[in-house]
Amino acid sequence: MRIVMTAVLCRFCFRAKNSLSALFAVAAICAVMTLAFPQPAHAFSDEELRNVTEQLNDKSSTKKLAAIEAMAADGDPRVAPILNAMLEGNLFVRASDEHVVIGEKKGKVWNHIDVVSGDVVGESSSKELDKIKINNRLRGALRDALAALNLFSQDIGIRTAAVEQVMDARDPSMLPLLIRAIEREEDATLLARMELARATMALAAGETTEERLTAIEVLASETTPQIRAVLSQFVASAEVEGYQPEVVAAAKDALADVEGRLSMWQTLGDVYRGISLGSVLLLAAVGLAITFGVMGVINMAHGEMIMIGAYTTFVVQQIFSSVFPSGSPWSLAIAVPAAFVVAGLVGIVIERCVIRFLYGRPLETLLATWGVSLVLQQAIRSIFGATNQQVMAPDFMSGALELSSGLVLTYNRLWIILFSLIVVGGIAIVLRYTAFGLQMRAVTQNRRMAGSVGIRTGYVDALTFGLGSGIAGIAGVALSQISNVSPNLGQTYIIDSFMVVVFGGVGNLWGTVLGAFSLGIVNKFLEPVAGAVLAKIFVLIALILFIQKRPKGLFALKGRAVEA
Repeated sequence: MRIVMTAVLCRFCFRAKNSLSALFAVAAICAVMTLAFPQPAHAFSDEELRNVTEQLNDKSSTKKLAAIEAMAADGDPRVAPILNAMLEGNLFVRASDEHVVIGEKKGKVWNHIDVVSGDVVGESSSKELDKIKINNRLRGALRDALAALNLFSQDIGIRTAAVEQVMDARDPSMLPLLIRAIEREEDATLLARMELARATMALAAGETTEERLTAIEVLASETTPQIRAVLSQFVASAEVEGYQPEVVAAAKDALADVEGRLSMWQTLGDVYRGISLGSVLLLAAVGLAITFGVMGVINMAHGEMIMIGAYTTFVVQQIFSSVFPSGSPWSLAIAVPAAFVVAGLVGIVIERCVIRFLYGRPLETLLATWGVSLVLQQAIRSIFGATNQQVMAPDFMSGALELSSGLVLTYNRLWIILFSLIVVGGIAIVLRYTAFGLQMRAVTQNRRMAGSVGIRTGYVDALTFGLGSGIAGIAGVALSQISNVSPNLGQTYIIDSFMVVVFGGVGNLWGTVLGAFSLGIVNKFLEPVAGAVLAKIFVLIALILFIQKRPKGLFALKGRAVEA
């Protein structure tokens, strides 16, 4: 474009009839070329760029470092390929004339690329090129310099990454380049981030009290661990550096404000993670609460119902991927009812074939269902193998919602929380407003009386066990989105499920809800202090002490048989 416009204006100049017109044409050429194609500010001349590049071959690392800083501070776009080649080990000194060139390997030869023009100026074997050596100190300087140069990239992603690297480095020598980038930046979000990076530099390198106070004010408005580290480092070095008292006091106040906000977000994050864990425990335990409460059966195979639901999800997704690839995102919606039906039917078969003969003998049901769990695990290993199977999450469950720099909510956990509440709401409706729910509550409160008024208790037992197993299968669908599917998946949650049921009250739905979320939140608050294993031990000890005080849990069932 530059060439075309020059040619047009030159032709006009040659056609001018007098010297005044010719002079006007020459002035027009200069004006148009200056306005349409401005030269980059502070760019090296060709000779200057070549000279400063030759300094990269100096024996002194200090002089090399000075050359790198000078090249980065100038902002010439031709500098980035040179520094990048040096970082990657592709900057050489040519033996024939001692000039620095960029090496590009092509087969068995190396092309010599001129550092100024970027053109290939020769080729040779590797024996004719001496690599410019660098150390860790120079590598760090090169990375920082490239980050500063990337501030002027056309790609906003590259500019964003460059700002983060500049903020991490906090090198005052990059400040002039950062200021120039701030003047050119148009994206409001990135501009705010640049101002924050500028404040981190001004805090340490500011020449006046006003500059530092302004920097502290900017930093105090941000709530990130990174800013807390910057302020902490400044406060710690305040006495050694001898900063002004008002600057130190302002930094301490800002640090206290940032730490307070971070603590608040950390607490909210712990609550969210506790609710997330509680929703998983709720899905795993709600089916057990129904079977344990109505039938008095200690079902150690409940975890395997969760496993069956997870494997059903895996099978449905595989079928969709092979038969209907474009509908793969809908496989999760199909997997929910499929897992409920498959796990429910398996539960009914277990109840009819094993458990119906052991009513009234809870310890024997424990041993029998434990044996059933081993059989189901081995069956899954024989069919699918012992290795983990991965279930792909749909797009709407991928990613996270960042509400604040201190709080990130993952979409898969948010959906599981919502899903668990929907499942519990559906169970509550079934128990409250259907004939089957009425019969199940009657059997729970007084089995003999329910049988005497015509309720088929055996039929209710089978359907109840199937319902509890089906709900466990739905829990397996949810768990397949946050962990790998394996034959041991259910064993991870069986103990926690019993803890939730006992704590909330055997057979009480709302007690199970409260117990799941309570145990989940307490676990997440204890984990940072005691660790994951000790946190579970402390929760178990607290639960044992609680049961000593309230043997029937938070919410005890009412009824003649229950109270007998």
